[in-house]
Amino acid sequence: MYITILALNRFHGSKPLVLDGIVKLVKEPSNHHDAEAIACEMRHFGKIGYLANSTQTVVRGTMSAGRLYDKITDEYFAKIKFITDNNAIAKVLSSDEFICEVENPESDVHYLCDNLEDLELKE
Repeated sequence: MYITILALNRFHGSKPLVLDGIVKLVKEPSNHHDAEAIACEMRHFGKIGYLANSTQTVVRGTMSAGRLYDKITDEYFAKIKFITDNNAIAKVLSSDEFICEVENPESDVHYLCDNLEDLELKE
């Protein structure tokens, strides 16, 4: 599953966007603009933007935040695979890929999540 990240952080620009960078996906059900909003956070930068959720912003072949919303827990992870200007396309980690990240002591998942045991992909 691929997703479009809209990097809206005006303070960092595209600086946080690096290939193979780990992004934490955080549901924001109380978001006043979009009840299916999913924020994107990165180590050292905090919130860098949101998943695209409209036909104008979702890159063809990727999932919108609304389509992904029920497939992940309240927090989950993706890995950046492509970068364009201030946006990125990331791959939502599969269960096996997530386990590999957890087993890597240098992975950013250890810095972005307090309780890794609670996270799983709803397949």
